[in-house]
Amino acid sequence: MRPLPRLLLAALTFTLIGGLAVPAAGSDVASIDPDVETPALFDDEAGGNANGDDPAIWVHPSDSGASVVITTAKEGGLYVYDLRGRQLQHLPAPAAPGPDDEAGRFNNVDVTYGFGGRDLAIVSDRGRDTLRVYAVSGGHLTDVTDPAAPFVFNTTQQQVNDAETAYGLAAWKDSTGTYALVSRRHRTSVGLVKLLAKPGGTVGYQVVRTLDLPASFTLPNGRTWAPCLEPGEQAQVEGMVVDQDKDVLYAAQEDVGIWRVRADLTGTPVLVDKVREYGVPGTYDPATEECTPGADPGYGGRHLTADAEGLTIYYRDNGKGYLLASSQGDSTFAVYRREGTNPYLGQFRIGQHDGIDGVENSDGSTVLNAPLGDFDEGLFVSHDGLNTPAEADRENTNFKFTGWDDIADELDLDVDTDGWNPRG
Repeated sequence: MRPLPRLLLAALTFTLIGGLAVPAAGSDVASIDPDVETPALFDDEAGGNANGDDPAIWVHPSDSGASVVITTAKEGGLYVYDLRGRQLQHLPAPAAPGPDDEAGRFNNVDVTYGFGGRDLAIVSDRGRDTLRVYAVSGGHLTDVTDPAAPFVFNTTQQQVNDAETAYGLAAWKDSTGTYALVSRRHRTSVGLVKLLAKPGGTVGYQVVRTLDLPASFTLPNGRTWAPCLEPGEQAQVEGMVVDQDKDVLYAAQEDVGIWRVRADLTGTPVLVDKVREYGVPGTYDPATEECTPGADPGYGGRHLTADAEGLTIYYRDNGKGYLLASSQGDSTFAVYRREGTNPYLGQFRIGQHDGIDGVENSDGSTVLNAPLGDFDEGLFVSHDGLNTPAEADRENTNFKFTGWDDIADELDLDVDTDGWNPRG
């Protein structure tokens, strides 16, 4: 996610569809009550420069109520919470390797099970261009990263300091091994990274291949369009999820839309849905670091307002289920079918309820179909980019927990705890 003031394109609340102005997110969007929130994180020195971003759920093997939610907080590192939102553990991001180098900055996290008999949390360290790997046992995390772990996308520390580094992340496991799909900041690249067992119980990795998504697009009117960004930047990917049964990666290119491609990064990517701002020309002003949008030619989608962000899958039995996407620009979540061509099903937002504020400007999210403690029908966890009550001059974020059954009831979706089991 980039700072919102720079994204004037995302501030557009109408798009032209068939010559008609259609509201980006009307009052008919279902509002779901959150059940739990985590403590506030503050992105300043007093708060440890903690800025929430992405959650993952680790499922306890024998006691679902002891499962935990693992979250990234950029320079603040990792925070681990129980199902009531109480902090259990904090793991700081690594220090900078040198006085002029970037410190660790944890961006995205995902969980994989049964790597050499251990469950792992895998984290993209945007500051250091590495992956950090943590063994999870009983809900407690221990760093098992190989000390010799290489850069993911760069070859020198100076290149890392230029910040085109590991960004979004999704775990994937198949018969050939355990992998992370990792995107690159300010580029369209996605890398396939294989985890490797190393001496002393540590975990390293190697990049298998990379795929570059398009940076520009030919519109139906024959013109070439690229999202308006700072000079030298491309339309990056952050939110990603792998359909573990179908070996399919979904990747959210923030200013473009959602792509579907084979998880091994072979084959041809397919654009599942576009953001509303797709095709809108923009002029970048270096003085304000903002883009001024031009006339909308009407080629955008109807369900996502840039940035397209966190992706997650609710699994049902027999290959069915739902793909959920964070529509960050209007603080809603879009729901698509998991099967077929991923047709759109509906939209919801997480509202305020019983002293818990609603979710705004959400980055990462995750959902699980398994019963987890009091969340009998599954759990949806979402980042809140504007947590309240606000404190003056302090960026305030946290995470909200919502029962899947509440979302399903409002959108007439199914509840299926017999779907995909993360432990196989």
